[in-house]
Amino acid sequence: MKILAVCGSGLGTSFMVEMNIQQVLSELGVTGVEVEHSDLSSATPDSADIFFLAKDIAEGGAHLGEVVVLDSIIDMDELRDKVRETMQKHGKL
Repeated sequence: MKILAVCGSGLGTSFMVEMNIQQVLSELGVTGVEVEHSDLSSATPDSADIFFLAKDIAEGGAHLGEVVVLDSIIDMDELRDKVRETMQKHGKL
């Protein structure tokens, strides 16, 4: 399974979200999940299984497939909840 953290430019924001997702997966004991980051214009539906996007670019990423929208990219509690829900949905927890 692959998760792609996506932001407008593919630099700071998506890299931070990628690292935070990796931290949460580690806390949850989830293995076998690859996490990377990208800019929105480079992301394609076959780039990953699940895409994490901030709400300000969510509409632009609707074509990607399974999208998890983050209301706040700095809210670790929200990220933990959404990563946990996503992993449960996919049978990883």
